[in-house]
Amino acid sequence: MNNTQNQYSKKIVSISKLKKIIRNYPRKEKVILCHGNFDVVHPGHVRHLTYAKSKADILVVSITADRYIQKGIYKPFVPEDLRALNLAAFQMVDFVTIDYNRKPIKILSNIKPDFFAKGFEYTSGGLPPATKEEAKVVASYGGEMIFTPGDIVYSSTKLLNLSQPKIDNYKLINLMKKNKITFDILKETLKKIKNLKVHVIGDTIIDSYTRTNLIGGHHKTPTPSVSYQEQTNYIGGAGIVAKHMKSSGANVYFTTILGKDSLKNFVLKEMEKSKIKTNAIIDRTRPTTNKNTILSNGYKLLKIDKVDNHPISEKVLNKIKNSISKQKTDAVIFSDFRHGIFNKTSIPILTSSIKKGVFKVADSQVATRWGNITDFKNFDLITPNEKEARFSLADQDSSISDLTRRLKKKTKQNNLILKLGERGVFASGKNYMSGFSMPTFTSRVIDAVGAGDALLAYATLSMLATKSIFIASILGSIAAACECEHEGNVTINTEQVINKLNSIQELSRYKISNKA
Repeated sequence: MNNTQNQYSKKIVSISKLKKIIRNYPRKEKVILCHGNFDVVHPGHVRHLTYAKSKADILVVSITADRYIQKGIYKPFVPEDLRALNLAAFQMVDFVTIDYNRKPIKILSNIKPDFFAKGFEYTSGGLPPATKEEAKVVASYGGEMIFTPGDIVYSSTKLLNLSQPKIDNYKLINLMKKNKITFDILKETLKKIKNLKVHVIGDTIIDSYTRTNLIGGHHKTPTPSVSYQEQTNYIGGAGIVAKHMKSSGANVYFTTILGKDSLKNFVLKEMEKSKIKTNAIIDRTRPTTNKNTILSNGYKLLKIDKVDNHPISEKVLNKIKNSISKQKTDAVIFSDFRHGIFNKTSIPILTSSIKKGVFKVADSQVATRWGNITDFKNFDLITPNEKEARFSLADQDSSISDLTRRLKKKTKQNNLILKLGERGVFASGKNYMSGFSMPTFTSRVIDAVGAGDALLAYATLSMLATKSIFIASILGSIAAACECEHEGNVTINTEQVINKLNSIQELSRYKISNKA
C-alpha cells in the first residue's frame, strides 16, 4: 500500500472506534452523518457531502456492506472496501465506516450524530417509510435531520448501466491485499497442486467443430448451403476436467461412461496420450455423447447433439460406486452434465461411497436440460452456474449475494463458487459467509466453451493445496480466462496460468507484500 492510500485508509474506522473518537452526544464538535451505498461516486454525491460538511465540524460517511445492498441483482459493482477508500479520498470526509446492517437505524442509535443528512429527493412527495423511521430515531435523542439541496441528481445505477468502469484489477488487488495473498503465493500454489490425487467421475462429451464454407441458399426456403472443410474433435465434459487436472501435475483417475462406438476409441486414445488412468464403463444402450457445432466463415450455424440422457442402470451404478470406494484419493469430483450418471436416485448412492476425509466437489454445467445442484448435499465445494442456481431455488429475482446464501444453506456447503459468465464469479467460503465477487480476466474471448471446466479443475486443486476460497477463486477464474482465449475445449496447463498471472501483475503495476 503506498503512502497516499495509507493516509486515506486511516479514515476508515469501525463503528466502535468511531464512537470513541467523536465521543458521546451531546458533544462540543458537531457531527453530521451521511449514509448510502455510494457504488459509484458521482457529482450529486460530491454536492451532497460538501453541503453536509458545511453544517458540522466532523463529516462521517457510512456505507452499506456488500451483503445488504439490494439495488439490482449484480450490485454492488464496487466492493465495500474500495467504496470506503473512494470516499476517504475526499478532503471534506473525516471518517468512513462500513455498516453491517440492512438499515442505518443501529448506527444512528449508536453514534448519535448531531445531524443526519439526506438528499433532497427524499422530501418530494412526503417522506418515505424508511426515512420516517430514521427521523424518529434521530429525534429520540435530540438530533436533527438535514435535507441537502440537489439541483443536480444522478443515479449510480443509471451511470453503471451506461458504461461500467474497468476496475477488474483494482478488485483483484483489493481482495489479495485484504487476505494477504501475493502473486508469489498464487504461483507457489500452482507448485503445491502437483501430485495431488483426484478421482473425476462424470459424463464425457466430445465437442466437435465442423467447419464449412457458405455456398448460398435456397430461394424458396431459408436453408443455407455449405461445403464441408474439416471436423475437429475435442474432449469435453468430465473428460476435459480430468485433462486439466493432469496437465497441472495432479495424479488423475477418471471414471466415465462411453458408448460402444468410434468416439469411444477417440476418448480412450486421448486419455492414454494424457497418461490418465481411465475406468471407462461401456454402455451399449447409449452413444458416446457428441455435440457437433457447424461453423461457416467463423459463424455458428447449427448444433447437432448425439446424446441419450436416460438414467444409468443399477449394474452401471454399482460399477461406479465400487470404483469410488476402492480408489485412494485426496478429492472426488462429480462433474455433472445430466447425461445419465447423476440424478436424484444415483447421487446419494454415489456420495455415500466417498470415504470419510476425502474432499468432495460437485459441479453442474447443464446447458440444454435441467439438473439440480441442491441434490449435492454436504459437499466441500460446489461450482454451479447462475442459471442452475436460480432454477434449483425457483428464484429469478434475488441479488447474487442473497442467492448464494440461500443455496449454501439448502445444500449445507462449506464453499461455493457461483459462475456468472462474462460477469465472473461470486464466491463464499466457510470463514467468509458474506461472499465476494471475482471479475473475469479474459483479454479477448474467442470461445467460452469449457471455461467452467477449467475453473472447476484449478479451483478444486487450489482448495486442496491451500484451503483458501480466495486463492481457489482467483486461480480458477484465471484458468477459465485462459480457456476462453482458445478455440475449442483445450487443456490449460500451469504455464499458461502463470503467464496470465504475470500479465495481470505487470498491468496492475502494484506490488503486494505480506506486510501490506
